[in-house]
Amino acid sequence: MSLIIPANSAAASGGYAVDNSCRFNGTNANLVRTPSSASNEKLMTMSMWVKRSKLGAYQVLWNTSFSNTQTRLYFDANDFLEFHSINPNAYDVRLITNRKFRDVSAWYNIIVAINTDDGTAADRIKIYVNGVRETSFSTENLSPDGYATGMNTANPFQIGQQQSDENYFSGYLSEITFIDGAQSAATDLGEFDEDSGIWKPIDVSGLTYGTNGYRLQFEQSGTSANSSGIGADTSGNDHHFTVVNLTAIDQTTDTCTNNFATMNPLFVGTQAITYAEGNLKTTATNQSQKNAVSTIAVSSGKWYCEMVSRNGTNYPGFGIMDSQSVLQTSISYLGSSSDSYCMFQDGNYYTNGSASNTGTSWGVGSIMGISIDLDSGTKTIKFYKNGSQTHSATIATPANAYVFAVSHNDNGTITEINFGSPPYSESGGNSDGNGYGNFSMAVPSGYYSLNTKNLSEFG
Repeated sequence: MSLIIPANSAAASGGYAVDNSCRFNGTNANLVRTPSSASNEKLMTMSMWVKRSKLGAYQVLWNTSFSNTQTRLYFDANDFLEFHSINPNAYDVRLITNRKFRDVSAWYNIIVAINTDDGTAADRIKIYVNGVRETSFSTENLSPDGYATGMNTANPFQIGQQQSDENYFSGYLSEITFIDGAQSAATDLGEFDEDSGIWKPIDVSGLTYGTNGYRLQFEQSGTSANSSGIGADTSGNDHHFTVVNLTAIDQTTDTCTNNFATMNPLFVGTQAITYAEGNLKTTATNQSQKNAVSTIAVSSGKWYCEMVSRNGTNYPGFGIMDSQSVLQTSISYLGSSSDSYCMFQDGNYYTNGSASNTGTSWGVGSIMGISIDLDSGTKTIKFYKNGSQTHSATIATPANAYVFAVSHNDNGTITEINFGSPPYSESGGNSDGNGYGNFSMAVPSGYYSLNTKNLSEFG
């Protein structure tokens, strides 16, 4: 059995496939477009697929301002989802969910469907999450009849940022669709998988997008506001977005139809680690021992990933641990327990607190690969440096499941992890046997990158 943090993570196999998403760093990246003319401020639908990275912070998904009206959708500092419209400093409309959105392994589809001319006040603004309408709100200030939202005007519309360069989104966005002139049903934009019941995207190319409508699929990697840019509109309207501090590295294959592992900031054993680049870059902020682990755990299958050190003096380590290891609560280095295994930068391999020197150390920029075989009678972990195997060891059958892990043993230790959608420029171009991932090294035969499509087949 393979484990993923419980979530409606759009891992249903088959059907329409989304190939790309855009990774936002939470500090200075966004997309922005100013329509050439205003359209209907009262009737529209905005849909996007969202995978969060950072929690506990005000993070804007989209924002627009017109005259004194500011309208936006965002996660607040307590991880509730909020839609509001302010004019100028009082809330004309405000909807705050009663539930929190704290699953960093999940892809959420969030739809805001607006028709402020609807005769039923509660139906003027509808919010759907994963195909289900949100009806439980801690604050529910409904839209006035005929309210002009300030959206769809000839003013900047920002994705991933509030105005004035603040409250940036941290995470992944995919399949962004804006319909001008219709309050769409959720089923116009997605469907429930008939086998799993998971909400998943559908091909929306046949929709009528309207005057200012657009579709962002992140199929291109350029930075210009045209059809070759990350913010290219593929609806046919050519309403391309200007790219701000996003590069080709931010075009990823971690999507709502193939969800890749990242590192998990909710891990109980984490101490003084900061996460960046979609939770694929970890930095230690003090000198105590601490670990970071993957969002996906596995107890069967053959899996491969790569990791690279960006600081050569602080002895990071790469390996695996049981998902319920004592290292969850007893902070110590990876490999100090009997259910964890680690290769450190100086070439020492640790398990159960015992070290053996492999004779191969590594430094800044060295690409370290790890493969684990959980299917064979003798279960193994193997380590690689720049494409060559350096060590192989037997590992126990997991009591629960294994997560990939990095160990930080000093202040300033920096690691970047590649589960197939790297947070850094990777020219290797090596994918697994199913064609997933971009790795520096050739993926060992029969091993696979850690994503939900591979899990459904081999996990």
